Amino acid sequence: MKPLFHARRMAAALAGMLARHSRRLRTDRTAVSAVEFAIVAPLLATMGLGSIELANMSLTYMRISQAAITIADNASRAKQSSSNGGAMMREYDVNESFTQADLEYPGLQIYTRGRVVLSSLEQNGSGGQWIHWQRCRGSYTAGVSKYGTQGTGASGTAFPGMGPTGNIVTADANSAIMFAEVYYQYQPIFFNIGGGGAPTIYRAAAMYVRDDRDLTQIYNPSPVATVYNC
Repeated sequence: MKPLFHARRMAAALAGMLARHSRRLRTDRTAVSAVEFAIVAPLLATMGLGSIELANMSLTYMRISQAAITIADNASRAKQSSSNGGAMMREYDVNESFTQADLEYPGLQIYTRGRVVLSSLEQNGSGGQWIHWQRCRGSYTAGVSKYGTQGTGASGTAFPGMGPTGNIVTADANSAIMFAEVYYQYQPIFFNIGGGGAPTIYRAAAMYVRDDRDLTQIYNPSPVATVYNC
């Protein structure tokens, strides 16, 4: 009987001790904040990093848009006198327009991660719209003009012009529009927002030529410049 009696006493003592500890745990608030922080820390970190990523993506979109405007604007201002008295557009001027965008936003590495398409939209002999010449630069070979290649609309009036539906730009007679399209493969800092692969940013800009330009051709006088054919 004595062993059984001692076992019962030990069980009773253990139950009492567990009851006391349970009461203490229910009322103990020590390190509660640390536990709660450990639970929510991953969520807070994700939200914080996501905010930084979103801000960086928004800034990149703005810079690509500005790069497209810069290229179109610089190409529209090119001036070099020619024998017929008009301003001569040269391959050198195209290259300078491309280079200036890279210098303005060197961190983007726009020609390593993307591609620029510059088109000269003019009128053909029938009064229709025509992509007279087109130049491309950048390693992203999937970046082609959304509105046509060089020579599109060379005859007739079927080609409406360049730009999205409802916002198409058209060139006037004896003038031209410099239409720049920029593709850029966004590189996330932390992770892709929304899942999936990294987005490809596309922006376009158009500027009327600012001078009485010689539209017969794009020149390449000596010293000969690199021709960035598409």
